[in-house]
Amino acid sequence: MRTANPALNSKTFTGFGPLTDTAHVMSLQGTVNKTALLAILVLIPSTWIWKMYYISLNPAAVMPWMLGGAFGGFIVALVTIFKKQWAAFTAPIYSILEGLFLGGISAIFENQYPGIVIQAVSLTLGTLFCLLLAYRSGLIKVTENFKLGIIAATGGIALIYLATLFLGIFGINMPFIHESGIIGIVFSLFIVTVAALNLVLDFDFIENGVAHGAPKYMEWYAAFGLMVTLIWLYIEILRLLAKLRSRR
Repeated sequence: MRTANPALNSKTFTGFGPLTDTAHVMSLQGTVNKTALLAILVLIPSTWIWKMYYISLNPAAVMPWMLGGAFGGFIVALVTIFKKQWAAFTAPIYSILEGLFLGGISAIFENQYPGIVIQAVSLTLGTLFCLLLAYRSGLIKVTENFKLGIIAATGGIALIYLATLFLGIFGINMPFIHESGIIGIVFSLFIVTVAALNLVLDFDFIENGVAHGAPKYMEWYAAFGLMVTLIWLYIEILRLLAKLRSRR
């Protein structure tokens, strides 16, 4: 039962047996409710940072908040992954911190490409619901080969981003893939596809957790895992749209 999402890996639902008390067992409805709450917690600080940016139209005004949100969110995400029992506290904190980052980067992109944020949000939500429908209808089958393919692709993308970050420290830019040329657009399309398919793995993994009678706190952890994927998907769609708009 593997998934490319680091928050929902193969050991997430191990270490405990099925529970019989339904009040203390993970449910799909509970996971959906908590995912919705985390989404609201992302939206609130995002709106605040958005307004802050448009008061000055100066990226420097929001950059400390963005960097604090990005690095703080990464640290809290690691804590959540290693301490799943804390997810009821750490998942909301993660969502608030990521909201600071998303609000800033969204405002900067929107100022440069008007209308891009609503397009990115619409595409992200549309992708979520379409893939959920395809998964629930059985149109997409989560086989072992499917899982291995998405895991391998996600790992490859992570390595490329790490290499980009490492080279950037020395002032070296990785050519083509982060530019708005054909290669860069194809690369972004590939990443968006992989990020979207990670949602399918997350759906499958959460459904298995419910079937195995995972503890109630795993609803928070599962909601956190979904938010990790959705935020990644939104950012990659935003980057893809920006590349397409810059070619006009």
